[in-house]
Order: sequence, then structure tokens, then C-alpha cells
Amino acid sequence: MCGVAGYIGGRAAYPLLVEALQRMEYRGYDSAGVAVIQKGRFALRKAPGRVEALSRAVGAGRDTAGTAGIAHTRWATHGAPTEANAHPHLDCSGRVAVIHNGIIENFAQIKKRLAKRHRFRSETDSEVIAHLLEDRWGDDLLAALASLRSTLKGQYAVVAAHAERPDTILMIRSGPPLLVGLGDGETFLASDLAALLPHTPRIVTLEDGDGGWITRTGCALVDRTGRPVRRAVQTIRWEAEKAEKGGHPHYMLKEILEQPETLLAAFTDRLSVQTGEASFSEPGVEQLLAGPIDRVVLAACGTAWHASLVARYWIEDFARLAASAELASELRYARPVLDRRTLVVAVSQSGETADTLACVRLARAKGARILAVVNVQGSTLSREADAAVWMRAGLEIGVAATKTYLAQLAALFLMALRLGRARRTLPPARARQLAREASALSGQVAEAFTLRPEIQRLARRFVRERCANFMFVGRGVNFPTALEGALKLKEITYRHAEGYGAGEMKHGPLALVDPHLGVIAVCMKGEDLYDKTLSNLEEIRTRGARLVVVTNASDFPAAPGDVVLGVKSRNPETSPFVATVPLQLLAYELAAALRCDIDKPRNLAKSVTVE
Repeated sequence: MCGVAGYIGGRAAYPLLVEALQRMEYRGYDSAGVAVIQKGRFALRKAPGRVEALSRAVGAGRDTAGTAGIAHTRWATHGAPTEANAHPHLDCSGRVAVIHNGIIENFAQIKKRLAKRHRFRSETDSEVIAHLLEDRWGDDLLAALASLRSTLKGQYAVVAAHAERPDTILMIRSGPPLLVGLGDGETFLASDLAALLPHTPRIVTLEDGDGGWITRTGCALVDRTGRPVRRAVQTIRWEAEKAEKGGHPHYMLKEILEQPETLLAAFTDRLSVQTGEASFSEPGVEQLLAGPIDRVVLAACGTAWHASLVARYWIEDFARLAASAELASELRYARPVLDRRTLVVAVSQSGETADTLACVRLARAKGARILAVVNVQGSTLSREADAAVWMRAGLEIGVAATKTYLAQLAALFLMALRLGRARRTLPPARARQLAREASALSGQVAEAFTLRPEIQRLARRFVRERCANFMFVGRGVNFPTALEGALKLKEITYRHAEGYGAGEMKHGPLALVDPHLGVIAVCMKGEDLYDKTLSNLEEIRTRGARLVVVTNASDFPAAPGDVVLGVKSRNPETSPFVATVPLQLLAYELAAALRCDIDKPRNLAKSVTVE
């Protein structure tokens, strides 16, 4: 969840490292720090808060000259977000600097043992690594790596530098991602592609358990047993403009507005409107979907779980397969019944989500086959799965997922369609109808953007009325849409929001309804449950709530005080794509009206790489 970066080369390290932190700040923004090797010592600068605070403290890089260094942006776990707890951490001698992403589970025992001979300056678990290396970093780098691997328990990506070794930066991965960028006479490392691709397209991804070091001329790697190993060099295409806001005030708004393009990319060359057939060009996907399958288990966290809940409806409907959508954080500790005829679909934007990866390893041990739905090529999930479907969403920087949610829905919709056709449970005529509807989604989503002025007025009204609690309701395939709308609102506005199935209101949630509660309902005509949902909404109205309704019904029976957000969606199966967009905009506009930090919501990070 933190961001780590390193550089060795011929250029000044400090500005390159700060730029890397800025590109990775969505991984954590509680504090930031840089250590540059300078004539046998470290020029160390740290600051609580954002990378911007670090830049102000250091100025234009004065007193940080040097061509090798490491840097870190922190999402706090152990210890408050203070300057003392910011990374990099130094050993007692000041010769070893360490940055760390992850959690050292046995740090208390290590610290107790080391405290007899070492002086600790922070409350973090990470500082123990610096003192371990103080004792063990000599000429034998393999021995230093082995000592870390044998001592540390937990999940960690560790990067370390020695003030008297400006030609080498040490690294080791056990869980969280580490990537190396190979340049011309210079080498970079970072947690994310976003920090590397502006400088080089040639990327090496460390596999779990790998360690090694970088120099100006490249990297040397060893596996978890200490044997030298080569990892493939990938050439990653990069669109630099995707990392910029493009004139928009926030990345989140830019990414919401990119969703028509995202859907076009997701469906292009995968979906035939003429035949209703879906297909995938990624290696192994077609074979996996055509194999013997008795059950589908979708494993995911957060927004990806909501996409999986929608996919469960599609899989059961189109393919007539038993399907379930499981929270990966729960499934990894359960005793699931999985076997070789179970297809486990692991959904993750980053491909590095710790809980989802743990589920994949559990499922593989039980003989299940694994299909990944992932956005990042070369990610751990894409490598550990039997096959991977790319989401094709491009770089997403806003912490609150928007375009990647629709990209996940698109990939899962195609997967369900492919399963239905392969199993002959989806008639050709209906498959063609679904394909036609999917091909129209990009335009329908774009048309939903015309609701923005009305949503802005609604957000200002919620602020004026000091509405602090919200309820999102939906039924059927749009019950997950309600959950996702509530999640978006709570993530970036810090207002309390819950999602419920509208049919559950009488089973408890109706007690919360009063004139001060904001109720947002998804009620799409064409669903079998449309009339049932209308009855549920009437129950809410009679308790004094004023409703906001997302609907495709031109004849929706609105009551005085209702706000109706009309969208275009002809088919109930594809309605979640379109119904989600007004809810994203509502969360965004309310957060903007409240002057929240939309792209960097408090306490959250983009990629959850530790438990």
C-alpha cells in the first residue's frame, strides 16, 4: 500500500525520486521521504503529510545532490504519520537506509532482541530492517538477503541502500509488488508501473520470494532459495497523457468521463453483434472457459466484489452454472469446497490485492482452476492464474475505482456470455440481443453525463440540509449497484452510507428512514422486480424520506419532492453499466461541494497489498 522507489544512474536522483513518489502517491500519503547517497553519507529528508510537503521542506533539491537514492510515500500502519515514523529509516551508524511496504508481523520480537544493542528512533515495524542490515550488510549481498528472508515474517517489499555502496541498491519481495525499470546507463525500481514508464518501457517484475540488487547497468536476481534467476523483460506500452488530469480538477472526474472509451476498448474484437458470440485472445482463456466446469466462484474485494456480485447473476442466467461471489478476505480463511471442476475467477484491478492472491493460492491447492480478471499486465495475479482476461481500462489513478468497475463488469459480462454459448444454455437470438445492448452501452453511458448539472444541484442541496447519512437501495442485478453507490459515497465524502436490497427494508433498515436520511434508489424498468421495487419505494416515502431515483422509466411515478435521474438503458441485464454512472457523479459532486480530497481520500490507498 505504501510506495517505494529507487534510482541509480548518471542523473540527479532527487528530482527523479520525488517525481516517482508523486506518481505513486495514491498508494499512501501520510508521510514521504528521500535518502540520496552523497559522498559516503545520506542526504535524508522526511516530512509528514503529502509529497508536496516534502518538496517544500527540501526546496529545489538543495543539499540532496547525488545519483543514487531511495524514496517512500507512506500509508501508516505501525506508528502515527509523523516525521520520525516516515521512511527511509537509518541504522545506528547512519550508513544503511531502508524503505518498506508491508507489515513485519514479528517486528516486536526482533525489536526486543535488537534493542539491547541498537537505538530505535521510531514506532514503526520497518525500522527493525535497518538494524538487521546494520549487523549483516557486508560484501556478501546474498547473505544479507538470506538473513532478511529467514528473519522477517509477514509481507514486505524492502529496498535498502548503503551510504558507502553508491553502486548498489538492495531489494527483496515477499508479497507486495516490486518492479525494475531498465534504462540506458540507469536503473529504476518502484512499486508501480506509473513511476517507471515515463522513463523506460523495459520492465522486470520480481516474483514472490525474489531478491537481488540494481546497479547502473541492470539488475541481478535470486529466487527464494538464493539461486540466481532471470525474469523476463517486458516492453510495456505507455500513454503519458493518461497519467495527467487533462484539464479536469480531479483524476476521478477524468476517469468517470473516460468510461465510454473504456467500454469500447473492453468490447472491441471480443464481441460480435452479428452472431452474439464473445471470444478472448488472451492465452488460455478460451480453453479454460470451454473446460469441464460445475461451479464458478468469484473472489474479490471492495469494488471488484460488487462487480463479481453482478457477474453471479449473469453466470447463473446465461450459463445455468451455480455461481457465488465471495469476499476474498473471508474466503481465504474459510474451508471452501473446491475441486478441479470449480472455476475460480479472481477479480482485481491491480493484480496485487493480498487477500485475493491468498484465495488463488488456496484454490490452487484444492485443485481448482484459476481465471484472473485484472488490469495490470505482469501483475502477480496474472502470473499465478491459469489464464488472465485484461480489463483494458488503462491507468487509473483516483483511489475510488470508477472506470475499472465498468471494465470489470464488461470482462465478466463477456465471460458469462462465452460460458452460456459454450454450454448451449444461451439461445443464439438472446445472445445477439445481449450483444446489441452491450454495443450500445458506450453511448448510453456518455448520455448519462448530461445529468451532471442536476446532480450538482442535488449535491449542494444535501450540503445545505446537512445530510450526513445515506441509504442506497436496489433489487436483482442492481442490488450490487446500490452497494457500489454507497461505497463510492463513503470513500470520498466521509458520509455514512449503506447499500441494501430494497426488498429487505421491512427486515430492519426501514427503522432508519426519516426526513433527514438521503435515500438513493435504482429502479430500472424491464426488470422482473420493477413493480416490487416501486412498492418498496412507497414504503420509504411514507416515512418522510425524499427519494433520488435512478431509472430508465419515462413514466416513473414520481412523488412531490422526488428527484428523478433518467438514464437510457433498454435491457435489464446490462442496466448496471449505466445505472452506476449517476451514483459515481453524485459521490464526486458531493465530495467536491464538501471540499474533500477526492483523489486521495483519508485512510485509503489504491492498492491493498497487505492484509
